[in-house]
Amino acid sequence: MDGNSFVDLARKAINVFLEEKEIILPPNPLPEEMNKTNGVFVTLKRGATLRGCIGTILPTQPNLGAEIIFNAISAATRDPRFSPVKSGEINKLEIIVDLLTEPEQVFSMEAYDPNKQGVIVQQDEKRGLVLPETDDVDTSEQQVNLARQRAGIGPEDLVDLFIFDVTRYIG
Repeated sequence: MDGNSFVDLARKAINVFLEEKEIILPPNPLPEEMNKTNGVFVTLKRGATLRGCIGTILPTQPNLGAEIIFNAISAATRDPRFSPVKSGEINKLEIIVDLLTEPEQVFSMEAYDPNKQGVIVQQDEKRGLVLPETDDVDTSEQQVNLARQRAGIGPEDLVDLFIFDVTRYIG
């Protein structure tokens, strides 16, 4: 099983949920690559246009397979920025599965590369996240400002800054 199996699992989870209103189970036996826990983001795009993106910073499910299934269905049906994906639409979508490492705190925007690492800004209960290689984000300052905006944190407010690495699978 390779990284494409992560994308295949996400696509199957969305398809079955949209067609049959059922949540699939992770493969059994669970492949070695899925027998771990990670934060996962699933992004759906139609051409260059974002169609949905939902994820977890830290794992919430017992294994990577379950995390991908949960977040894939959520990206297709629960992203508040978009109407739910329709069953006939799924084959026209590009699916991106991002596996996140555990976030680590940094104390400077110069400490990381926004094209290779994601960022989390946090102020008390407010938290914003931006994945690496986000459209129209070329610098760590732009990435942090977008994360602040998503969290509703002002540009001058003090924040804790965390970064994480991403392994990306596209299909």
